Amino acid sequence: MRLNRSTDISLRILMLGAVQRGLLTVDHLAESLNVPRHHLAKVVQRLQHLGLLETVRGRHGGVRLTPAATTASIGGIVRELEGGTEVVDCEGEAVCPLAGGCRLRGALAAAQEAFYTALDPITVGDLTSPPARQVLLTLARP
Repeated sequence: MRLNRSTDISLRILMLGAVQRGLLTVDHLAESLNVPRHHLAKVVQRLQHLGLLETVRGRHGGVRLTPAATTASIGGIVRELEGGTEVVDCEGEAVCPLAGGCRLRGALAAAQEAFYTALDPITVGDLTSPPARQVLLTLARP
């Protein structure tokens, strides 16, 4: 299974936010994570909508994690960000001729759920312990 690019960026933003005490600007995040600013801004907006980031407007504004974000489950976050998409699209534009009797779709759905289940006990805070913490701290510095 491969995560969407925006999910990957979201997790990186949350990790940086977990080690940063102050506000992070979208420009700083975009530069630190090597992501186009407009793409990062959309991801920040989605994380704000999910209640994981709060934004502060104005000249000295930026973003920071909400208090609940540090203890949020990575499995839950990834589920939310990835949506209900399945690993394979059996009923897409070209409907699979095996759809009526195929067991692959169910097996892949079970594997996808196992992937999320493995991430459920991990929190954003867990991802910021050493040695990752030292790397994140160097990226978080403006």
